[in-house]
Amino acid sequence: MFPIANDVAVIGAGPAGLMAAEVLANGGAGVIVYDAMPSAGRKLLMAGRGGLNLTHSEAWPQFLARYGKAMPHLKSAIEAFPPSALREWSEALGQATFVGSSGRVFPQAFKASPLLRAWLRRLDSRGVRFTLRHRWMGWDDRGDLWFETPDGRRSVAARATVLALGGASWPRLGSDGAWVKTLAAKGLTLSPLRPANCGFTVAWSDIFRDRFAGQPLKGIALSFGARTVRGEAVVTRAGIEGGAIYALSSELREAILGEGQVTAYVALRPDLETGDLIARLLAPKGKQSFSNFLRKAVNLPPVAIGLLQEAAKTSGVSLSSLSPADLAPWINAIPIRLNRVAPIARAISTAGGLSFDELDADFMIRRLPGVFAAGEMLDWEAPTGGYLLQASFATGAAAGRGALRWLKEAGSSE
Repeated sequence: MFPIANDVAVIGAGPAGLMAAEVLANGGAGVIVYDAMPSAGRKLLMAGRGGLNLTHSEAWPQFLARYGKAMPHLKSAIEAFPPSALREWSEALGQATFVGSSGRVFPQAFKASPLLRAWLRRLDSRGVRFTLRHRWMGWDDRGDLWFETPDGRRSVAARATVLALGGASWPRLGSDGAWVKTLAAKGLTLSPLRPANCGFTVAWSDIFRDRFAGQPLKGIALSFGARTVRGEAVVTRAGIEGGAIYALSSELREAILGEGQVTAYVALRPDLETGDLIARLLAPKGKQSFSNFLRKAVNLPPVAIGLLQEAAKTSGVSLSSLSPADLAPWINAIPIRLNRVAPIARAISTAGGLSFDELDADFMIRRLPGVFAAGEMLDWEAPTGGYLLQASFATGAAAGRGALRWLKEAGSSE
């Protein structure tokens, strides 16, 4: 512990910024958290609307592999604050956790609001102050931070700064990516921000769109290239989204950006082998309509039958004229033409951002001594399932530790 009085500005009151603030306060630093929004943790609250998925319980090598090319850059931070530490942290806030059937980890309350309230109370008890409605605009001529506020421009001097500015998804919650121009003007290397864990547009017919928009495709398998994932998807008016789509969104996005359009394949009954499907389709049809026959023989809901018919119509295929041997492969390999990536504002998360090559081992920006970066603004992406929050918390903690070391070394040299 060492005496520091209000030395650190943390910019961004999301998971990474709040975790950096906690580490700094625990280390004796005086911390002020700045955020452009009227309240803290807005995107965390949004993430918890369907159940706050904090992290995942899968085996360590597989867990780390979820971060793809960014894994070597994130490994040390996540090892220092692994899923077990995140669960202990949550439980210390009075929010016990549990492992769901999919291996995902949730707080018992399932929501984000109880955890966020407890966290903000603890930060307050440790002297962390919040200054809201302050939009960071960069540095002024003296090198001080400057903000746009309801009362006009304000400059702030800080001995150390942690940037935790988020990506560009759900900008109405505070992360709009405006910081990219500010850092680029400093000569820093950044990868363009792109949608991650996102949906894709499909040129549905009006009939299919009007009837099935908003309906889920459950228990499907989605294939693209060499990868196949099991899960769910949701038909939207513009296209398709959902867990199975998000799991392949990185590959689909890059292929669309390079090729313009791509085809993914949907298996409606991935649990059935082709031979089993053929046997079911050989059942007498009687006087049933083709749709009723598929519903009973193969246990397909209306939205799945509609998708099958939509794809066949686009391909110029008459399903009812196909033999069972020809129809079975269609049921488990429906071609879906994806023509665009859904807008980044609707994506769950963001790919791209500040290059790890600009950071040292303490998450400090080498060209900006005393300035650290953490969270989704860094150039990494991960699937849903707890991996996003885990890395945001872990990099926030790493940046907080790095800023403490910086302050201590700066203090010892004065």
